[in-house]
Amino acid sequence: MRGRPGSRRALAGWRRTRTVAAAGIATGLLALACASPPEVEPRYRPTQSVLEVVAVLRRHVGEDTYRFEPGRDFTGRNVYRASLLRLENLETAHAYALRAGTLDDVIAFSKARALERIRGYELAAASYRHAAERDGPLQQEARKSAAICDALHEATLIRPDNRLGPPEREVALRSFARRRALLEALRIEVEGSHYTSVVDEELERSDLAQASYLADIRRLHPDGDVRALAAMQKLVVRHRESKNTNTHLLALADLYAELAVEYVQEHPPESLRFDPPRFEELVESAARMYEAVSNQDGTAEKLEAARRLEAFIAFTLKVDRDRFSP
Repeated sequence: MRGRPGSRRALAGWRRTRTVAAAGIATGLLALACASPPEVEPRYRPTQSVLEVVAVLRRHVGEDTYRFEPGRDFTGRNVYRASLLRLENLETAHAYALRAGTLDDVIAFSKARALERIRGYELAAASYRHAAERDGPLQQEARKSAAICDALHEATLIRPDNRLGPPEREVALRSFARRRALLEALRIEVEGSHYTSVVDEELERSDLAQASYLADIRRLHPDGDVRALAAMQKLVVRHRESKNTNTHLLALADLYAELAVEYVQEHPPESLRFDPPRFEELVESAARMYEAVSNQDGTAEKLEAARRLEAFIAFTLKVDRDRFSP
């Protein structure tokens, strides 16, 4: 049976519309296939030049990383670590172009500059010596820097020997003293150079290691608490200009809080052995340190200190309740 004329016209129109749409889609896909990729913002393009990485490093080498956080690149990564990775990638990607070796000393020197800032002192010294093999303006500085990195590496290797068990306290303290003496002598030698902040960071790590060691073993000696507190206080005073000063204050506050908790455990609040002035001394010291950090606007430790202070105050309120409840 024949369809009506109106139905045939509608069907023909639908077919024409579908054909036009299909042609439009095909044209669009062809245009997308032929179109060039979107232009990438220059700063996000892969590094193409050794000099580009060297320029970034040169801009950041003089930074005081003892007092301030290390610089970061556009990706938010540590600029020294990122620069080292980019130099290594360039060596791999452009090995053929670099085969002449004209930039060997520049690359080795730059890698060493990056390595020393991420505590790769042994590798940095080797890289400096490689740079010093070529005559040029970098040779003398490379030799000098290699010697400094060797001294830094030697200092980091000085630590208490615990291979045969925990060492005696005095033996361990002599190791820390020897490490500090070496670093202090090196600090005088590098005065005025960018190595000043590098050595200051190692001195800080040495003092922190000693304070942490004394805090770990304090229960093994009658004067352990006093020695641990003294070492932690010395750390705070010596490195009050460090970028980590709030972290050190938090550690000291935690030690005071821990001593307060241990005092309550050993001398229950309801007992006659409980000495309120002694307990209050520990409480006030811990609270003062927590408050000092919690009042530092714009620091990551502010919120952490406020939460720890709240928890510590809750503990002290419980002690007061146990003391005065009938």
